[in-house]
Parts: sequence; structure tokens; C-alpha cells
Amino acid sequence: MDWIDTKAYRVPTNGRFNLSTQDPKPKDNGLSKLQAEQWNREGVKHLAELQNVLYADGRHGLLILFQATDAAGKDSTIKHVMSGVNPQGVKVYSFKQPSLEELSHNWLWRYSSRVPARGFIGIFNRSYYEEVLVVKVRDLVGQQRLPPNLLGDDLWKWRYEDINAFERHLTNNGIRVVKFFLNISKKEQRRRFLRRLNQSSRNWKFSSSDLRERESWDEYQKAFEKMLCKTSTVHAPWHCIPMDQKRFGRLVVMKVIIETLETMNLSYPTLTAQQRAAIDAAHQSMNP
Repeated sequence: MDWIDTKAYRVPTNGRFNLSTQDPKPKDNGLSKLQAEQWNREGVKHLAELQNVLYADGRHGLLILFQATDAAGKDSTIKHVMSGVNPQGVKVYSFKQPSLEELSHNWLWRYSSRVPARGFIGIFNRSYYEEVLVVKVRDLVGQQRLPPNLLGDDLWKWRYEDINAFERHLTNNGIRVVKFFLNISKKEQRRRFLRRLNQSSRNWKFSSSDLRERESWDEYQKAFEKMLCKTSTVHAPWHCIPMDQKRFGRLVVMKVIIETLETMNLSYPTLTAQQRAAIDAAHQSMNP
């Protein structure tokens, strides 16, 4: 996948980013389905090897976040990209409507407790960024029972700052944060919704709430843009992935994850003299 330049999809960290100028249709040089499958198989194999070293190394963890509109391909991207990894070393969390217990805690509480340990990969299918997206667009802050003096105009500014501080804290403790915004057009979302309605095998994916959210498309696009501008940082940059064609977008996601793991300088633990002696003794004991 050397032909994919992942830097082209990285959101700037200077706070200047215009989502409306980002084309959801990838410039993939005519990537065929067969070629994409071949690249995907090779990438899955490489990713599995890196995950094995990540676990053995035990000094780093990896948190992968996916945010997007409905039908952008979060589930299928996770399924395809992570299909070859050891399930014992990966945990996927899909965050739905918070429970009463979760609402009684600070808004980062239910997310922070699921951050992966060192040696593991954690995947958030939606994440704490919902707190500056759906909570903002649908005006759900009132459900969080905050004191009145914290409900002013500065609330969103504080949340962006808290998110950046949280991700910096994770990075400073060996947990790398990789963030993907899966970008699709409104036209493509409509096509995928209709497929859910027209194909019986996909009916289960349809929810009337998806249509209600679609009515707020413009408001969500503004919220996404603000999120990307305010929280793409040097230690945890966003990647805006064109997803009108899933097979290309998945390859970009895979390459970003692989490159991130490669920059960790992972290695298998160096054995002590005592451990090597034990291995030699084990070899001798098993010789006929």
C-alpha cells in the first residue's frame, strides 16, 4: 500500500479545516475490487504480526476511534480491517445512549474505564466525541444534570479542552490515540439507507432514528467540522477518510493503523541469561 499517502488525509493541527472542501469520493486511481481484496489480505496479515509484537512488548497500547454519520461504514471497516487480529488482544466498544448510572458520573467516565491496557488494542465505535456531536446538535446537555453555572457559552470550549487534555494524558502514558472521521456524502447516505430498506438481509440495520438524524445533516456537518478543528492535535491527529467507496477508505484506515504501530518501535522482550538457560535446559530435557 505504498501508493497511499496517509498524510493527505490527516486533519491539520492548526485549527483550520473546512469539511465541505473534502471530497467523500476517493481519488483511488481506479482501484478494482480484486486489487482492494489483495491489498486488504496483505494488510491484515501485517497488522496481525504487529499486534503480536505489541502484546509481547507490553509497553504500549492503541486506542482507535471511529466517528461518522449513520451508514458511513464504521462497523464494516472495523470488521474488515481487524479481521486477522487475535480477538484476545482487541476489544471493541459501541457506545449507545448513556444509562442513568453513567449520567450520574462525569461525561468522560464511561469512556475512560474502557481505555485499553498496555499490550492491547481498543476500538471505540463512536466515542466521547458524541459529547460534542449528538449532545450538542440535539441539545441533550440538560440530561447530564450539570450545575446551572456550568451551562454557559463556554461549555463546548471546555469539552474540547478536556478531550485534548485526556488524549495527551493517554499519549504520555504509552497509549496512542488514532482517530478516524469517515466522510460520506448525503447522496451516498441516501443510497445506503435505501439498500437497507430494499434488501431483506439488511432490514435489521434500519432505524427510524437514522432518518431523524439525517434531517439535521447540516447541523451535524458543522459539529463535525468544529470537532475536527478543535481536537486534531500533534499527539492525536484526526484522519478524514473518504468513504463513498468503502474498499478504498478501509485501506487508508488500515495503513494509518499499521504506520502508527510501526512508529512505536515495538520489539519482543530481550531474554535474560537465566531465561535463556531455562530454554536450553528445556531443549535438552525434550531430546530423545
